[in-house]
Amino acid sequence: MARYTEAVCRLCRREGEKLFLKGERCYTDKCSISKRAYAPGQHGQARKKLSEYGIQLREKQKVRRFYGVIESQFSKYFEMASRRRTGITGENLLQILETRLDNAVYRLGLATSRPEARQLVSHGHFKVNGKRVNIPSYLLKVGDVISVADKTKSSPKIKAISDIAGGKVIPKWLEFDAENLVGKVAALPEREDIDLPIKEHLIVELYSK
Repeated sequence: MARYTEAVCRLCRREGEKLFLKGERCYTDKCSISKRAYAPGQHGQARKKLSEYGIQLREKQKVRRFYGVIESQFSKYFEMASRRRTGITGENLLQILETRLDNAVYRLGLATSRPEARQLVSHGHFKVNGKRVNIPSYLLKVGDVISVADKTKSSPKIKAISDIAGGKVIPKWLEFDAENLVGKVAALPEREDIDLPIKEHLIVELYSK
């Protein structure tokens, strides 16, 4: 699968806001947005007025980069969202993105960023309902239980993360046992549970053209 391998801080600068792709670094003065709050490249500081299409496209790209999803995958998720018989297409899309396994691992505080969560899942460090799952895009359902693999619990990396996991605010659609490092999908996420600066109606308008 294709994936972005360049400096992720360029993505934040391109979108003009923090996408929190570097974990703790994003909360320090080392954050690239704090140093250079303009788009990368030779003409990054030039003032540009976006068209209606440009605004919609930038919103879609921003959401893709928040969740680390490639274009074909994002289009597939939008199609799934639009086919649902209930709910609003834009909110359905965000619900699908939120219930990805890598995002849930990040939301539970078991990774400092979504890219780190994706890597940990890919390396087989998590189980869903007792079975090891190494697919970051695995879509969770209500009642699914996420746990850290037994061998992984003793790793210094997970220990360091778990030390701060207990103090993280967990979304209400998830339940988390910090002592045993076990999470559960208690409900599907509602729009108010998603704290990202996203205008999903712009994405719906883009795909409706």
